[in-house]
Amino acid sequence: MSFEFSSEAERLKQFPIANSQIFLAHGGVTILPACAADAMSEYAQASAHNHQEFGEVLAFIAKTREISAKLIGADAGEIALLGPTSLGLSLFANGIEWKEGDELLCYQDDYPANVYPWTGLRRHGVNVRFIKPDALGQITPELVATYLTPKTRMVALASCHFLTGWRIDVDAIGVLLHERGILFSLDAIQSLGAFPLSVKHVDFLSADAHKWMLGPLAIGIVYVAREHFETCHPTLLGAWNVKSPDFISQDKIDFYDTARRYEPGVLNVSGIYGMKASLEMLMSIGIESVGERILRIRNYLLTGLLDMGFKTKSPLPGDPMASGIVTVFHPTRKAEPLFEAMTAKRITASLRHDREGNAYLRFSPHFYNTEAEMDTVLACLRE
Repeated sequence: MSFEFSSEAERLKQFPIANSQIFLAHGGVTILPACAADAMSEYAQASAHNHQEFGEVLAFIAKTREISAKLIGADAGEIALLGPTSLGLSLFANGIEWKEGDELLCYQDDYPANVYPWTGLRRHGVNVRFIKPDALGQITPELVATYLTPKTRMVALASCHFLTGWRIDVDAIGVLLHERGILFSLDAIQSLGAFPLSVKHVDFLSADAHKWMLGPLAIGIVYVAREHFETCHPTLLGAWNVKSPDFISQDKIDFYDTARRYEPGVLNVSGIYGMKASLEMLMSIGIESVGERILRIRNYLLTGLLDMGFKTKSPLPGDPMASGIVTVFHPTRKAEPLFEAMTAKRITASLRHDREGNAYLRFSPHFYNTEAEMDTVLACLRE
């Protein structure tokens, strides 16, 4: 069974945004639930009466590593608390010692944050090749297999396509790559917090909290499998990740033996407080229950849109690769005025374009959205 609030009053208390608008843009920049806003506010107030690294802060950071690790099935020592997503992906790309002729496989129509860190490797002689699926964002293990060569050193993919909402089979692709000794990097921002995700067959993962984890901007989860600490060399150096007893620099650079080695300096502590609160809320509900609820709401909305004559680039209801993202267009109605009409009705969605310049309406509801809200959206579009 998917999650249900005890009452509408409880839903509005936990998600104040729902008092004033229908927010369906969690695939963009999320709103904050009350628990995250409260946690950040309490930290800010405590910091007004004390310094910002008061006694409890380091213990709080450690607890956040633990809950982040639990979310993805990792060890806390493999978690760095960094954001945005592109920072983690850039640490992976720049931390590996590439050789002339190495091949890296990625997808050019992913979100740019998961493209530029990899195409930038061409300056090192890396042959960056693009997967080209038949449908936008629909990447299968079978498709990935057709692109692999003896020179493929890494495959870098997103767990879910930002525009169409197609998820990938992370485990199947990871097994495929590891059987061939190929590294696997995952941009998980469009699914982490919404659906269960394991790094059992993943080498590197990065995801900022500001989408489906319902957290603040510029804080997230960066995962590096412990076995790759020496493979992925830290490229940002500072007083936090290099051992400096009594704050005295040493002749030798000696990194900590955890993923702290990728954190060069002070952390976004306010963001960590907010992210931890949101993750605790999501995990208390259960990520599987959250995912079931998201799919129920998106399927309800998508069915209504299809009945109205809209076409979709997203998986149909019942498809196992569906996510919380629903992207649609209408054969005879332009997306821009529809988007403006929804905005005027205090319905927040996203207006997105593909490489050819076609405009789409993108909806990304979360577990706290309701069928009644979707009815309001559908009624607005009918007008």
